[in-house]
Amino acid sequence: MRPAPRSLPALLCCCSAGLLLLLLRWRRWKGLWEKVEAARQRQEEGLDRMDKAVRSFREQHPSVNMVSILSLSLPELSRKIRDGSLPPEHVFYAYLSKALQITRETNCITEYMQESETQLQQARPPGKPGLLYGVPVSIKDSINCQGHDSTLGFVKNINQPMAEDSVLVQVLKRQGAIPFVKTNVPQSLISFDCKNLIFGQTFNPLLYTRTPGGSSGGEGALVGGGGSILGFGTDVGGSLRFPAAFCGICALKPTGNRLSKKGVISGIPGQKSVVAAVGPMAKDVESLALCMRALLCEDMFSLDSTVPPLPFNEEVYSSTQPLRIGYYETDFFTMPSPAMRRAVRETKKLLEDAGHTLVPFEITNVDYVTYNFCVRGMFADGCTSFLKKFEGELERGSMGTFFWLAKLPNCLKTLVSWITKPFVPRLSNIIRSMRTNTVDELWGLHHEIEESCHQFIAQWKKLNLDVMLCPMLGPALGIGYPGKLSVAVSYTMLYNSLDFPAGVVPVTMVTDEDEKELKGYQGYFRDWWDRTLAKAFHGSVGMPVAVQCVALPWQEELCLRFMKEVETLTLKKNQLV
Repeated sequence: MRPAPRSLPALLCCCSAGLLLLLLRWRRWKGLWEKVEAARQRQEEGLDRMDKAVRSFREQHPSVNMVSILSLSLPELSRKIRDGSLPPEHVFYAYLSKALQITRETNCITEYMQESETQLQQARPPGKPGLLYGVPVSIKDSINCQGHDSTLGFVKNINQPMAEDSVLVQVLKRQGAIPFVKTNVPQSLISFDCKNLIFGQTFNPLLYTRTPGGSSGGEGALVGGGGSILGFGTDVGGSLRFPAAFCGICALKPTGNRLSKKGVISGIPGQKSVVAAVGPMAKDVESLALCMRALLCEDMFSLDSTVPPLPFNEEVYSSTQPLRIGYYETDFFTMPSPAMRRAVRETKKLLEDAGHTLVPFEITNVDYVTYNFCVRGMFADGCTSFLKKFEGELERGSMGTFFWLAKLPNCLKTLVSWITKPFVPRLSNIIRSMRTNTVDELWGLHHEIEESCHQFIAQWKKLNLDVMLCPMLGPALGIGYPGKLSVAVSYTMLYNSLDFPAGVVPVTMVTDEDEKELKGYQGYFRDWWDRTLAKAFHGSVGMPVAVQCVALPWQEELCLRFMKEVETLTLKKNQLV
């Protein structure tokens, strides 16, 4: 016999509960979307205020030549402002106008800091003005500025203004700089693209079908487009160097604690295996050097006593002694594009012709460093901290597969890693590296990273090297490709693991011959990632390609000196062509 339909009330109860749950979810999603729309409206209102301010200035000062102001390098600009020959107001509104143009084209600015106009109107400081007096500077979203959000692309961080400036911003202001805009980032920062649900995709100012890089992509686009003369970002795997290389500008990732990170929000707070750093981005190396001179001051050391009191070493930076330079063309993990390889070879020859000594450096075990130090180190808690960031969020970007894998228990991660190993060995290694570590395992990992660093330095010193010339991933990838190519960070992330200062300098552009050679690109693994990277490089004739300049820890001045040499020799070569 059939049972009596006693379950009908229970069924109705379940349906009611389900409908209530859907209603609650709908209300939550609606609330989140309302926050997104409000943030976008605030962004647009800020751009409108920028436009009105520029129009008002032009009406009052029609004779100001903004083009000539924008053509000045940072050292020239700073000198003219400080000696009184160029009013700070003229500089500010020239860059405000250009920044507005560039963000309309690339969507790089997330927030206009209107208080910058008030700071501009303040009287000239008594005594000698700071090195950056009157210089407008742009700030990455994740670097705290009082009264403004640091969203990291997360909806939950909207309408959460910071109570105080980061130490970096405080020192900039004490040096007379005027922070005037905040710039876009990818959601979570753990990406070398630049897109989030709140503010959308940022585009490369040189070619709109290309990514500007990330995670400091808004800075790369704004500085690369000429809308900011000096920008600041962060780097935990290349996040300064990718945007600089992709947008044809210079950047310096210092040793992790050379500049204060107090008040700078990390994508994965607490992890120590892969060292993050704060650094500058600019059109040329001399601008980076001037910035470091300004920042490495008593204010930096007193506001954050964890920063070693090491002022800028002018003697090292200005030295003209020939350098002994190590170099390599590939890390044997990510096959360089034809333009990348050519960039290193041509720069090597320029340096040799200038009297420097170039020594081949044997780079090894980058695959092991990538999987076991970088991926395992960043996600040593089984990705728990990273996943928590996305709880209650509207979008996870292109990381759907990653999230599915990250949420698996250790036993299933081990199983999936074993199953995929014969077919996709790199994916297998990544999955294995995402397992949750015990405290004992994490301590063992930290010890192994320390030993690896000591071995790398020993190899460096055995060759009696001053600095290292290395490839930098390039040219800029197509929009959407970075999310599919997380393995391509090997050239940059190595120096976060080692915690060496590293900078990038553009040295060439992709040629038709490079594009032809790209047809034969297969990669070292000939897997899906290698095939995808070849597609991402395709169609880049005329786009910039950089090299990476590296020094030992705490030797930023030597790194900058090497970068300056590369830049100078490249400019001379281009003038002769």
